[in-house]
Amino acid sequence: MLAAYTPRMSLLHRYRTELELVGVTLLLKLALLGLGVVALGMITGQAVSNLHDVLGIWSRWDAPHYLDVAVLGYSAHDPGVTTIDGVPRAFPGDLPLYIVFLPLFPWLVGAVNALLHDPIASAFIVSAIASLFVAPLLYQLVRADADNAVARYAAWFLLIFPTAYFLHIGYTEGLFLALVLGSFLAARHDRWWLAGMLGGLAALTRLNGLILVPALGAEAWTAWRADPARRLRSEWLAIGLVGAGFLVYLALNLAVYGDAFAFVTIQGGHWFKQLAPPWVGIGGVVDRTTSAGASDPFMLGWMELAFIALGLIGTTVAALRFRLSWFTWMAGNWLLFTSTTFVLSVPRYSLTLFPLFAWFGLLARRPEWAIGLSVVSIALFAYFASQFAVGHWAF
Repeated sequence: MLAAYTPRMSLLHRYRTELELVGVTLLLKLALLGLGVVALGMITGQAVSNLHDVLGIWSRWDAPHYLDVAVLGYSAHDPGVTTIDGVPRAFPGDLPLYIVFLPLFPWLVGAVNALLHDPIASAFIVSAIASLFVAPLLYQLVRADADNAVARYAAWFLLIFPTAYFLHIGYTEGLFLALVLGSFLAARHDRWWLAGMLGGLAALTRLNGLILVPALGAEAWTAWRADPARRLRSEWLAIGLVGAGFLVYLALNLAVYGDAFAFVTIQGGHWFKQLAPPWVGIGGVVDRTTSAGASDPFMLGWMELAFIALGLIGTTVAALRFRLSWFTWMAGNWLLFTSTTFVLSVPRYSLTLFPLFAWFGLLARRPEWAIGLSVVSIALFAYFASQFAVGHWAF
């Protein structure tokens, strides 16, 4: 009788840590929703009466843009409607600007919404499903090069990172990070076509997915160096699928605007983002810490600088301690975040710098570091998430 259950029990035992991490993710998701309700009530005096209102707390800033695209699609002309599936549009008339938001996430939300006719809930479902994969994938990726304790700590610090609330709401971070980690893990296990396909989907989700091209190239170079025969492998051509994903986005630009690079023009004209040396963008952030006209020097200045510094330190650590592909990912992303005329949202973008969490996992071997990092991360998580929930800028 017991023998009949052995394979199932063995499977559960094999993935015990991953299942525990899924459980922690779900608990943090519920805690975040509760935090939003409490913060809204305590700070603004507003109350929510149903689940839809609870989810609506988190549909702010970029989230409504994705909802517009999910329901209305990409268009060079706004249809002029003020509601979508009964939900008021946050920015009526702005649909032609939203080509800067890459399509995979809104396409998935649109597919779910075709069944539910509830855009906000649909966005949460897509993010929720994706977020369940993030911590287990990071655990497996770190575990390939480190001991179990370091890998578990790495996953833990990802889940409580100060901006990890973006994993759970209508943003791309959960989907993007799941695809990136899946791509790295597949390459680590010599499953290159899977790595390329996941990388292509990542490049169809966020622009920095393109950094997977040099990062996976670095992983292939590491594999080539470890091969005594120095054989070239045809599977490495799969890395080109990352670029193919981005070509789909360029084709979308061309189809909607007649210009494959329309997003560049709109990004510069509306969001004031153009390529520039890192010191230009970082200098602008420094100015926001002291400018008398800055609306929020702490969030727009000091916190941006803090996470810029964290990313730079993490990139240095990756160069010294981790795989070449991890360093390439860190360096490429850090340069992308800062090489713009208007640096913004670096704390949120830093959530995708997964080698940071492996570094934290190494530090956590000492109990004082484990406790200290956890306390600081959870405190900042609660503060930033509360600010976001009540409508203040939080990256």
